[in-house]
Amino acid sequence: MTSTDRDRAVVLGGSIAGMLAARVLSETYAEVVVVDRDELGPELAPRRGTPQSRHLHGLLSRGHTVLEDLFPGLTAELSADGARVGDMLADTRLCFGGHRFRQGVSGLPAICVSRPALETTVRRRVLALPSVRVLGRHDVAGVIAEGRRIVGARVVGRADGSAPVELPGDLVVDATGRGSRLPVWLEALGFPAPRQDRLAVGVGYASRRYRLRPGALGNDLVVISAPCPARPRGGGLSLIEDGNCLVTLMGVLGDHPPTDPDGFLRFAADLALPDLSRILATADPLDDPVAYRYPASRWCRYDRLDRFPAGLAVLGDAVCTLNPVYGQGMTVAALEAEALRRHPADGRPLLGHLRETGRIAGAAWALARGADLSFPEIPGRRTAPDRLFGRYVGMLQAGAARDVHLGRAFLRVTSLVDPPTALLRPAVVARALAAASPVARSTARASRPGASWSAGSGTPRG
Repeated sequence: MTSTDRDRAVVLGGSIAGMLAARVLSETYAEVVVVDRDELGPELAPRRGTPQSRHLHGLLSRGHTVLEDLFPGLTAELSADGARVGDMLADTRLCFGGHRFRQGVSGLPAICVSRPALETTVRRRVLALPSVRVLGRHDVAGVIAEGRRIVGARVVGRADGSAPVELPGDLVVDATGRGSRLPVWLEALGFPAPRQDRLAVGVGYASRRYRLRPGALGNDLVVISAPCPARPRGGGLSLIEDGNCLVTLMGVLGDHPPTDPDGFLRFAADLALPDLSRILATADPLDDPVAYRYPASRWCRYDRLDRFPAGLAVLGDAVCTLNPVYGQGMTVAALEAEALRRHPADGRPLLGHLRETGRIAGAAWALARGADLSFPEIPGRRTAPDRLFGRYVGMLQAGAARDVHLGRAFLRVTSLVDPPTALLRPAVVARALAAASPVARSTARASRPGASWSAGSGTPRG
């Protein structure tokens, strides 16, 4: 199709998911209008519409690949603006399951950039497209239907006294995030609302920027100490584009890092990997800690619906919100936006895109759920295969302290490059058995009842 085959697409939400959807739709629509409650300008600053923008984010390797495809040269552009680029295993200090991974080349990129800087660069690229325009400072009041088809959205300006405005569109994309009202709108139009899967995790984190003393990180770029049942407090430190670093501490089940400076440092001292606390002991804080709470993950099962309006798509956090500790959000949004290319609106409901979005979200959900359920206190059903696989992954993590190949295999799965079954390849299993010491294997067998695998990326997401 050419860009004149469709007239207008309307994207509700201008964060990463919405901008990526706009980029993809610009290939097939003469006009793409992005509606957002914020004023989407070129400035580099945290937005109210992105409440986690002050915290550490991770762009997983699979997401990096998609963004480079959509925006050729993006990594070079970020690097020119001050972002640091390295290898996810060679240039980072990682601790998973209480085990410090041996450093070595993984072939997986580590992009050290703040969420505002990444979002601003993506937005600048999208808004440079001639067919894309932004309608900022507008709230979404609902969608407009004609029969069984969505034909536009109803929006209201944020200025006092603004009246609702109808914005026609051949396709409307809901990228409004975790606050999406789409289930309510569907029911009002006579369509079924999706079932919602929910997992209460009680995650809380706090972040603070620092200026490090010269040489504090050596040649490394990132420090990650992932929470695990034995040490449920976690944290991450990453260099960012302004030459300073961003530190995020996290805890589960209500054990949240405090926001007073002394309490923040005491929390950092209780991580499995002591490097982060040692680095902060000689660093200069640049601001006060800022907190964020994430009570539960939620997956709206649009992929299970057999009736859905034509002219409508949904993606990103509006479909599935994942525990931000694992850094999957931006990558999942990128994959779901990319999938729009394969499912053009042709007057029929986009059930194919819903199914593919379900597969993408489901793969990330399974990883995050497995990691979350490694904490016995988190409610959820655990099967015997879950527990067995969890013990095996614990042994693999212990082996990764000695064997770079095991660390690489683990990161390829948590970066959504390989499926979890890749960890069961004979060569990987043989290395895990050979590298894990008798003590580590004994520890894995003695995992607490209900444990599943802890395979999160350890960094808060986008």
